[in-house]
Amino acid sequence: MKSLGVRLALLYAFVSTATLVVLFVAGYYLLNQHLIHGLDVLAVAEFEQLRASLGQDAPSLNRGQIEERIRRTTEVASVLFYIDVHEPGSGALFTSSNLGGRRIPEQPGAKQRQFNAALDGLGELRVGEFSLGHREVMIGTSLAQVRKVMDGYAEISLVLVCFMLVVSIITGLALSRLALRPVRLIQETANRIRSDNLSERIPVAQVRDEISNLARLLNEMFDRLESSFNQTRRFTAEASHELKTPLSLVRLQAEKFLVEGGLTPAQEEAVQLQLEEIARLNQIIEELLFLSRVEAQAITPELRREDPRKFLRAFVQDARVLAESRGVRFAETLAGAGLVDFDPKWLRQVLLNLVSNALRYSPRGGLITLASDFTVESWRVAIEDDGPGVPAEQRERIFERFVRLDGGAREGEGGSGLGLAISRSIVTLHRGTIRAEAATRSTGLRVVFDLPIAPSTASTSSTKAQ
Repeated sequence: MKSLGVRLALLYAFVSTATLVVLFVAGYYLLNQHLIHGLDVLAVAEFEQLRASLGQDAPSLNRGQIEERIRRTTEVASVLFYIDVHEPGSGALFTSSNLGGRRIPEQPGAKQRQFNAALDGLGELRVGEFSLGHREVMIGTSLAQVRKVMDGYAEISLVLVCFMLVVSIITGLALSRLALRPVRLIQETANRIRSDNLSERIPVAQVRDEISNLARLLNEMFDRLESSFNQTRRFTAEASHELKTPLSLVRLQAEKFLVEGGLTPAQEEAVQLQLEEIARLNQIIEELLFLSRVEAQAITPELRREDPRKFLRAFVQDARVLAESRGVRFAETLAGAGLVDFDPKWLRQVLLNLVSNALRYSPRGGLITLASDFTVESWRVAIEDDGPGVPAEQRERIFERFVRLDGGAREGEGGSGLGLAISRSIVTLHRGTIRAEAATRSTGLRVVFDLPIAPSTASTSSTKAQ
């Protein structure tokens, strides 16, 4: 069971119900003992009344006299008491009429004691054994009412235990939800804190308890993380900026050698290679600077609300030319209509990055498809290629900086490893999402991004869907 709140609620319910069960069991025992003790007290009182009825000459009375005196006394109490008077070795001197000729069984031991005995036709009796001179008096009381009371007690206890179990579960869930509310608040805040939102902190309660101490500890950790991220961003931005000047000087010197001439073919080829690498380094620096500005929230896209189909038709023409130059087929599917807030310049950069990656990994004669469609809440664009694809466990990593998977790319066409990271940053600036999936065909990769459609369009689409 993964939920701590549910575990706490069940533990609370178990402890509460178990405590109630123990109390009911103890109450059952004590009530049973109390009722039986009451029967014993009644038996003693009845014996005292019999002894008073027999008088001081009880030891000298014969059987007839004893029966006559006791009969008058016990007629009223015959509903409650069963009486048996006998002499050891001589047999019964008197038995009450409600015994129906039965004898209350004797119990060996002390002359005055209480015990339970079972008689056929009468059930279980509580018997008090008393000594009256050399005679023994046994007074029994039915235990049926006591057993009935105890059975009722047990039924009521069972109902209350079941009720307690339900109530304690509900109460436990409510209490655990209330107790864990600060933990949920910490979790929600921690989920919102990302590399582009490191300034947010967990609210700390004024109470000095374990939860508030945990919140303070996490805030201190976030402070250290923010400081580390800021230092990394600052280093990236400053290093990229500082590298641009010496690279520009190196490029100017190389171009100067080419303009002045006098180089051998081998030297001229080396200078050309040098210029290509300098251009590649400049591109990487520009991309790093762009990512640093995005992470520092120093870039705000110029959003325009329009139907993206016109924008896509213009891009498709350029993409088809790029594909034909690489010997790859290109196809598009533009479906649906709606208004989207987007910056055409930055979104074109995303599409170029995705198509360039697809061209880099697609074989000659392969097919690249661009599909555009609208859902109830978003505009969805998917670009799919015929390349070797990306393993499922690696699809999230390809959007990280400088991640380049081995194999599959055409010779001499390795990228910088920043294109997809930039694409994700631009899509995020547009409040969208981007992901990689398995291609719908046998091989290849499918990269999909979603941008939210304009609110008016969303409400219209929702109405049509209904």
